[in-house]
Amino acid sequence: MQFPESWLREFCNPPLSTEKLAELLTMSGMEVEELRPVAPPFHGIVVAEILEAEQHPNADKLRVCKVNAGGAGPLQIVCGAPNARAGIKVPLATVGAELPTDDPAKPFKIGVGKLRGVESFGMLCSARELKLSEDHGGLLELAADAVVGEDIRKHLALDDTLFTLKLTPNLGHGLSVFGVAREVAALTGAPLLKAEFPAIKPTTDDKLPIRIEATDLCGRFSGRVVKGIDTQAKTPAWMIQRLERCGQRSVTALVDISNYVMFEYGRPTHIFDLDKISGGLVVRWGMAGEQLKLLNGNTITVDDKVGVIADAREVESLAGIMGGDHTAVSDDTKNVYVEAAFWWPEAVMGRGRRYNFSTDAGHRFERGVDPAQTVEHIERITRLIIDICGTADTKVGPMDDQSPNVPMRKPVALRVARAAKVIGMPITQADCESVFTRLGLPFTAADGVITVTPPSWRFDFLIEEDLIEEVIRVLGYPTLPSTAPLAPIVGRTGSESRQAKHALRRAVAARDYFETINFSFVEERWERELAGVTDPIKLLNPIAAPLSVMRTSLIGSLVQVLRHNQTRRATRVRVFELGRVFRRDAAVANGPLSVAGIEQPLRLGGLAWGPAEQQQWSQRDRAVDFFDVKGDLEALFVPQTLTFEAAEHPALHPGRSARLSLNGIVIGVVGELHPRWRQAYEISGDAPVVFELDLDAALARRLPQGQPLPRQQAVQRDLALVVKDSVSHDALMAAITAAGGALLRSARLFDVFKPAAGSSTDLQADERSLAVRLELLDDEATLTEERIDAAIAAIVAAVGQQLGGRLRG
Repeated sequence: MQFPESWLREFCNPPLSTEKLAELLTMSGMEVEELRPVAPPFHGIVVAEILEAEQHPNADKLRVCKVNAGGAGPLQIVCGAPNARAGIKVPLATVGAELPTDDPAKPFKIGVGKLRGVESFGMLCSARELKLSEDHGGLLELAADAVVGEDIRKHLALDDTLFTLKLTPNLGHGLSVFGVAREVAALTGAPLLKAEFPAIKPTTDDKLPIRIEATDLCGRFSGRVVKGIDTQAKTPAWMIQRLERCGQRSVTALVDISNYVMFEYGRPTHIFDLDKISGGLVVRWGMAGEQLKLLNGNTITVDDKVGVIADAREVESLAGIMGGDHTAVSDDTKNVYVEAAFWWPEAVMGRGRRYNFSTDAGHRFERGVDPAQTVEHIERITRLIIDICGTADTKVGPMDDQSPNVPMRKPVALRVARAAKVIGMPITQADCESVFTRLGLPFTAADGVITVTPPSWRFDFLIEEDLIEEVIRVLGYPTLPSTAPLAPIVGRTGSESRQAKHALRRAVAARDYFETINFSFVEERWERELAGVTDPIKLLNPIAAPLSVMRTSLIGSLVQVLRHNQTRRATRVRVFELGRVFRRDAAVANGPLSVAGIEQPLRLGGLAWGPAEQQQWSQRDRAVDFFDVKGDLEALFVPQTLTFEAAEHPALHPGRSARLSLNGIVIGVVGELHPRWRQAYEISGDAPVVFELDLDAALARRLPQGQPLPRQQAVQRDLALVVKDSVSHDALMAAITAAGGALLRSARLFDVFKPAAGSSTDLQADERSLAVRLELLDDEATLTEERIDAAIAAIVAAVGQQLGGRLRG
């Protein structure tokens, strides 16, 4: 929320500097995100009146003006602004003045100049030249009652500071200048200007029929008719100035009045064109299929989860969020209906985001707006309408106030001893009572227990801890003593059979992967296409319409990261993520870290795309492939051995993907992204290789066991075995290992031969030659040729019997 300091000090003016006031607010929980001056430093600029404006004799687009700046006589100024004319008051930079520039150290100095042969003793200024706005359409026209010769900084109150607060959702009562002033008064003890709302005496009996059908949507609805107004009246300069300094541009007088009261007292209101309302107004939940054209030009379709205000013909407004275009006020409006209501926060939360927009009104109502002062705030708006848009024919109707379901606040008890324990310093009952008195909270006290009844404007008092927070917030966090912890600090040694997640992150990063962090909520399309999940867990209140479901796989997030990098012309991407996925599981019960029916395992996922190695002179570029990533995974699990078996996955190429198993348990998948999804997700270049596996399996590790150096020399033998193309590598290794017995220490495939079509070999068309290097060793005795030959023969026989293989001739 943004507002000018001068407006705040009109309600409460503590004896603090701007910086001290900002620090006080920040330390009370209302973080001041930015302090910014209204205008940059400049001097020598005064209010001046143009007495004459004649055409320049030597230039079509210049005028020679006679200007009264409050001095001994009129000044001659040459000006090229299109709105330079006699009778208006504008800023004048006199000779010697300094105008602001983009470089504060180099201001623009004004001197006596000559334009097309005519001398100019100063410069008439636009808002842009004073760095007040980007408007450069002409001179900045001042109010007719501006005092000639007055310093422009004083006239426009430019020695002011803009406060920008970053409020947490529980501080909805601070979304107004008066609300912040109320907090400042409580924190400093400075007097608070009491808001007064004198009632406007009705001058007509006209009322608009109102019916509240949904009391769970609207707890209070107040309104009145105002007739015979001039909607083309100009908004006063003081109101425009304050709205602009709150970040709100001026629209029309009626809209400005409504916005002004919202910033002033935190009350969003709506003004209907009375003559466009058919019959009366009905406050209800929407009905499926109903449509509404909003003030922003969008046409939306509502349903029974969205609150609306409707008349006899159609929906006219989105309750608590935005009005409709049909009943919007215009220059032709003569009669209006002013409405102020209390909308239940739960009935407004997330409704705007359903339609991809947010409003100041919705932002406030979903945090809670004071239901007790709807009538008073309408009185304030009515007075402003009469003062600004009133005519001789203006008539005001009686107040219509309906309160079918105003919230009843439950008292909250504070134990003084408990407060002292939580805060960590001595707190007396008198201290707590003083805080609640300063905050304007009604309470009763007895035997160390203070029972507070939350006021109508505070929606954040629900439990004892909320009151404890208020106590220390008002007493001041700097009053907390610095105390050393009493608990002994004892180091804990983790089991060596399980590595830490950070150690795993470092291990993956050492394989040349960069860690990425993504949202746990993703597009539903990712789950359907890349994870094969047709019924993912949907979010009730997504932060954005596309991010509507919880992910069951990390693959979609990693593919999105690749797309993001490719659009920025990245040539090599290797990323990983250690994150949580969310799956339906009826066996999961509620617990401190669990939600019934939802399993939330941690997973490790990675993606590699582009050259396998960084570009270098000693080798040619080669695209990363399945076996590069397979090697990365095997390195992570050393000394454990992974098993890779051909398998299919919705996201992966059916012929280039595998499931990972460890000790006979499936722990994940690895493979190339399916060509269909490469095209659908606009992935250019070679196919990326992705993997995803259970984090628990990746964290578990086998403790190292020492092995003595062999006393005997190992023997190596190479076998070229001819087998059918259908025989897998794993099947061949299993047969060799089983037949090799105790002498076989390792078997490694080092060559695959497949003859070209039509070549003359002893291999059939459906056969291939696999060359395997065997290592044989007996720790107790030197191997003899007889034992070696017997082991080799047993291996060849086993391959022949089990796989139909033979030695290559």
